[in-house]
Amino acid sequence: MESNARALNYYNHGTAAPTISAMLEAEAKRMSAPPVYAPPVPKRAPKVRERPRRLERTEAVPAKKTAPKVSIFAIFSTLFVSVLMVFVVLAQINFNETATETVRLNAHLTELNQQHRALELSFERAVDLRTIEHYAINVLGMTRPDASPVVEISRTPRDTAMVVQVEEDHGLQGFGQFIVSLTEYFR
Repeated sequence: MESNARALNYYNHGTAAPTISAMLEAEAKRMSAPPVYAPPVPKRAPKVRERPRRLERTEAVPAKKTAPKVSIFAIFSTLFVSVLMVFVVLAQINFNETATETVRLNAHLTELNQQHRALELSFERAVDLRTIEHYAINVLGMTRPDASPVVEISRTPRDTAMVVQVEEDHGLQGFGQFIVSLTEYFR
C-alpha cells in the first residue's frame, strides 16, 4: 500500500517512472541516501504533582454576602443611554405629529387656492364697465370729462424767497454762530 502511494506521488509530481522496476530503483536510492540531520528535541521535565494539603476542620464561618460591584461609569452610561433613548422616542413622536400637521395644512392650502381662483373668476364677471359708468353718472352725479383735461389753478400769494448775505466771521464767534444755526435748523 505504501509503495502504491509513493508511485502515485511520483506520478502526480511529474516524475512518474516508466516501469515498476524504475520505481523500485528510485525507492532504493532514496533509502540508501544518508539521513538528513535533525537536531534532537529536548525532553521536558515531568511535572511533579503535589498532593493537596488537607485542611484542618474548623468551625464553619458563614460567608459574608457581598453585593456585586458596579462601577459608577456603568451607572452613568446606562442613565445617559436611557435619557438619549427617551429623547429619540420623543423626537420621533414630534416628527410624526409635524408630518401629520403638514399634510393637513397642505390640503387646507389647496382648498384655499381653489376658493381664491373661484373668487377671482366671480370678481371678473362682476366688473362690467357699462354698469360702473351708469352707476357713476346716475347715482354719484359724475360727468364725462371735456376735450381739454388741463385745468389751471391760480394761487395767491406767490411763494418768494430772500437770499441774505452773511459776512463770515473767523474765530470763536463764527464757530458759536455756526452751532446756534445748527440748533435752530434741527428744531
